[in-house]
Amino acid sequence: MLLVGSVPAAAQQTRTEDSVVSSSPVTDVAASVVSVFAPLPAGSLPHPAACDYLSYLRWRSMDGPTDSAAADRILVAQPGIFEGAGAFDSVARNTVSSAAARGAHIEFWALDRRSNCLEDHTGTQEALARSDLKLATDYYYGGAEVGGRTFAGFADGDATAWLSDQGIEQTLRDEYDVLRLELPDQQMRREKVLCGGHSLGGFITGYFAEWDFDGNPDTLDDAGYNQCGGYFALDTVVKAGTPPLIEGIPDPDLPVAVADPVAGLAGQLDTTLPVLRLPAVINPETTNLLAMAGVAAEINPDGVNDLVDVLPNNLNIDATLRVLLSKDALMAASGQPSVRTLYATNDAVLGALLDDNSQPFGFLQSSVGFIGAQPLVDKAFPTLPGMEKLPVIGSALGDARKAAPAVYGDPGVVYTWNDYDQLDNSEQTARYTDPSSEVTSIAQLARSLAEPPLDFTEWYFPTKLTVDLTQSSSTAIREHRLHRDGVDRNPILTLQGTGGIKLPPSGHAGDHPIIVQGYNHLDVLTAAQRQNNGRPEVVSTELARFAIDPR
Repeated sequence: MLLVGSVPAAAQQTRTEDSVVSSSPVTDVAASVVSVFAPLPAGSLPHPAACDYLSYLRWRSMDGPTDSAAADRILVAQPGIFEGAGAFDSVARNTVSSAAARGAHIEFWALDRRSNCLEDHTGTQEALARSDLKLATDYYYGGAEVGGRTFAGFADGDATAWLSDQGIEQTLRDEYDVLRLELPDQQMRREKVLCGGHSLGGFITGYFAEWDFDGNPDTLDDAGYNQCGGYFALDTVVKAGTPPLIEGIPDPDLPVAVADPVAGLAGQLDTTLPVLRLPAVINPETTNLLAMAGVAAEINPDGVNDLVDVLPNNLNIDATLRVLLSKDALMAASGQPSVRTLYATNDAVLGALLDDNSQPFGFLQSSVGFIGAQPLVDKAFPTLPGMEKLPVIGSALGDARKAAPAVYGDPGVVYTWNDYDQLDNSEQTARYTDPSSEVTSIAQLARSLAEPPLDFTEWYFPTKLTVDLTQSSSTAIREHRLHRDGVDRNPILTLQGTGGIKLPPSGHAGDHPIIVQGYNHLDVLTAAQRQNNGRPEVVSTELARFAIDPR
């Protein structure tokens, strides 16, 4: 298996592919991790050798061809913000399996951003392989050696400076290079590839469709829209422009004279803060924390406090736990009662971190069931009255009613978790949710967070990519965004959850929007193959249908 963050074995090879072993209940799909040599441009800032490779996860039908060129169709997906290729594991498996049931052998490729080459998953992979979460915390925080390797720390400073060049131009070039290297025949790409993404990935796909990679509008083989026969949007829209979550930052289509000062300020931000991070909740350490929560729930879902008990006491982790798990502002500010005194199973901790009835931010929400029959109160932090009206923050908040544990420090009260299809019939549960709005298995969410070698959560998201998406008049975009009708040239399938991010219509005549009831932002990626209404999962079913006939 390829270890992300290291140079692939036999470094002179231009391509490696290694099978991925999975405990997924979808057993008719094979997965592998692919790495192709695609060096950064000459003159790029110093970077690890591993970062001259591009990686993606590939899923295909067990009964289908092993050669991608022989597949009936290939869906290629761009991840959202703070998201890696592993986030697509469930929807990819379900889609490939659904298509196979209809007699079609398709593939699903989830791209990993180049910046993810800095990640080190040695600790979580070792903990999962040996069913011992402490191996991960010893590796990341205790200086322990695993396989002759010790953790070098979360990258910062000079180690991340090269990410100041990883904006929209390089991101689109990376997708183009993967397609070009893996499928050299341009006409085949036009006929077989469907391009799309989740969240931010939809807007990246919109730019991809309008991009001209040689800057010459008269040579069309390299035009973005000619690399794909259609587009798909997962709780997003395929549209070049500024995503709603980062609206409010100066942008769109400003006259050059106005845009240049803005671009200059943005360039300073790229240089001083090449990685987008916050002091709590969203930074390399805390995104790795979600992977560790997945490992704990996969190893021992009913174990009590396995994750919290082995986490170190540092300012970043303590602040993150307070923000995400405190029941009110007083508890968050004072640290009393301490969130570490809560007795909860590993499943319940993971649910508290990502379920829509606990997690306040819509872009991090899934619907994975609900707390068992333990005492609850309404959660009043960090979502406060009036926040929904604020720019950026307001559009990021979810709508579901939030619950928090009422009892801390009592070993006799252990908070448990009921999976999406195992809700109890209590009056307390009915106050917050019902089976129609629960769609993702917490066991499968844990697996997606823990198992894929290219992970679910992204440690190092390049600030420049965010800034570029608000600077449509930048030099790179002016020189390459030459086919403004690129999205209109191909059909689109848009799938949006009723509990997902608030999005405007794409405005494209060829778009076929489908609203999926009960789904949150992550559910379009993680929903279980069989739903509570007894029917197959909607997103993957529609994706498979679109892949077979994208008209």
